[in-house]
Amino acid sequence: MTTLSPENSLSARQSASFILVKRKPPIDKTEWDSFFDENGHLAKSRDFICVNILERGLHPFVRTEAWKFLTGYFSWQSSQDERLTVDSMRRKNYKALCQMYEKIQPLLENLHRNFIETRNNIEYQQGFHEMVMLFQLMVEHDHETFWLFQFFLQKTEHSCVINIGVGKNLDMLSTLITFLDPMFAEHLKGKGAGAVQSLFPWFCFCFQRAFKSFDDVWRLWEVLLTGKPCRNFQVLVAYSMLQMVREQVLQESMGGDDILLACNNLIDLDADELISAACVVYAELIQKDVPQTLKDFFL
Repeated sequence: MTTLSPENSLSARQSASFILVKRKPPIDKTEWDSFFDENGHLAKSRDFICVNILERGLHPFVRTEAWKFLTGYFSWQSSQDERLTVDSMRRKNYKALCQMYEKIQPLLENLHRNFIETRNNIEYQQGFHEMVMLFQLMVEHDHETFWLFQFFLQKTEHSCVINIGVGKNLDMLSTLITFLDPMFAEHLKGKGAGAVQSLFPWFCFCFQRAFKSFDDVWRLWEVLLTGKPCRNFQVLVAYSMLQMVREQVLQESMGGDDILLACNNLIDLDADELISAACVVYAELIQKDVPQTLKDFFL
């Protein structure tokens, strides 16, 4: 694999900036409908649609329907009639789960003294209630909220779940910094392991507190769902955000708490600009002789 030269790096940055400035309007309802034939089967490839979502985004009027494909709520190969059947099935399954829970809850409370406390611990994770709220704002019915959120977690490889994806993301972020920015990595290492680990709220909240609007949050999340330009794109997003405070961190020799404070001040960000910056990082990464750990994680 070729080594990234300064000229190639500049070209990658110029390319990403051009995409941002010249970005076409988001996919609207008319264009979205044109992706399907008269029976509701996709006439365009999944890859074509995902690349367009990465580069352009979705108009709010098509976001709900598009997300049902992106999450796996609907199959990309389904017809309109099949999707009606699937939606009915998901509604019934959700209702059955709720009824089952209502029946066994009294039994569990009697058998297990700490059931209520345990239940609350299972239902609550930092960030989840805020994330679910954004799904509720997007869709009309409870069963849609439930399944879309479940499928979102699966599609993003549980990257915002503390005991599954968050720790892995932080480890890979540290590895990425070491590979792409050794000077910064050395500074962070000198401040202790907590310097990068303190950034866990980014992943727990899936960056939603960093943006200026819900539309920006949805814009990033739908890119994560496409799997474009790579898997685990959220770590490249985090790296790009950390680069925004890099000079301040180095100049002021910040440690973990101060770095977290500086990062928490990254608010009102524009999703398109951040996505574009993370795509530049990816363009640089694939031109380098990438360590196997990063290759397995991203490629």
